[in-house]
Amino acid sequence: MPKANRRMQDIEVPGTRQFANRVEEFPDCVDLTLGQPDFETPQPIKEAAIDAINTQSMKYSHNTGLYALREAISNYYKDRHGAHYDPNGEVLVTVGGSEGIDGVLRAILDPGDEVIVPAPTYLGYEPIIELSGGITKFVDTTDTGLIATPELIERNITEKTKAVLLNYPTNPTGVTYTKEQMDRLVEVFRKYDIFVITDEIYGENTLEGDHISLAGYPEIKEKVLVINGLSKSHGMTGWRIGYVTGHRQIMEEVTAVHLYNTICASLPSQYAAIEALKHQLHVPGEMNKEYIRRRDYIYDRLTGMGLEVKKPTGAFYIFPSVEKYEHDSFKFCTELLETVQLAVVPGRSFSEFGEGHIRLSFACSMHELEEAADRLEKYLHMLEAAK
Repeated sequence: MPKANRRMQDIEVPGTRQFANRVEEFPDCVDLTLGQPDFETPQPIKEAAIDAINTQSMKYSHNTGLYALREAISNYYKDRHGAHYDPNGEVLVTVGGSEGIDGVLRAILDPGDEVIVPAPTYLGYEPIIELSGGITKFVDTTDTGLIATPELIERNITEKTKAVLLNYPTNPTGVTYTKEQMDRLVEVFRKYDIFVITDEIYGENTLEGDHISLAGYPEIKEKVLVINGLSKSHGMTGWRIGYVTGHRQIMEEVTAVHLYNTICASLPSQYAAIEALKHQLHVPGEMNKEYIRRRDYIYDRLTGMGLEVKKPTGAFYIFPSVEKYEHDSFKFCTELLETVQLAVVPGRSFSEFGEGHIRLSFACSMHELEEAADRLEKYLHMLEAAK
């Protein structure tokens, strides 16, 4: 049999899916693995898609997306962050944020280029970097409050560095950046001839303070590529609508990757996204009220169990350390699942710097969260009794 791409030999199923895929083995399982809001897509967004199917052409759109959607995205960044992106040439509609990540990395990377990625971090970056011929350079943030400080970034920039990839609010830790912290990072980015990729898919799920987008720094616009989407903010994971914004020169390259990959995003989903961005921008705030309630509950329960954990200020994840019970997070999560039927994600899935931790998603009902906390506490008591 012919051999596959040799780079595929090092690509494995992510930890989130490994444990999510086992859930069906346990009929009574509580599943806190996937980052998928339990909120349903708002009805007006659904109705916009249905109306479009009945009244609009469902042929290909422009490769970069419907103009009305690109305009809505442009207006969103202008109103939210004071950023200016021309709908013609600086906005690209993608098939989810994931396709945006793939397109950006393939557009900028040459073989051997390094991408600095503060870690622990989302598990989807490294495979795409490696498949694009790049090298992932994880930098450890566990000693800097899970924040990429300017000193940490600058210390890791070399002649091989092509880009820094930030994700905030961060999956899996839920931390985010203040205006002061972002200002200091921008001073570093200004000094170097590198791209800055910022995955802000959880930007609307900022639970404390304001989300400070890198789109709002015109002095580095030619370096910055912003990835965003509606999956998390509007409960639209299955609609697969994301977008990329950036300076028109590099966006030409990203668009070229996109058009050979997908041609254009789904038309019904694009019409739904127009409704989301024009008339449903209040929705994330309503969701966040419930996320804050759940966050506070699970944070109190985890600290009450004696676990070390940083209170998340964004997204809908919490990342406690279980190292005092078990350093091997895969072993801990496997036994947790098989013993008390609670599915969470091992910290090692988010780079070696996440080892000794587990990720719990609170994008679930309060009832599920309460049951999950009870089961985790029961399991920890079992471990303590076995000592």
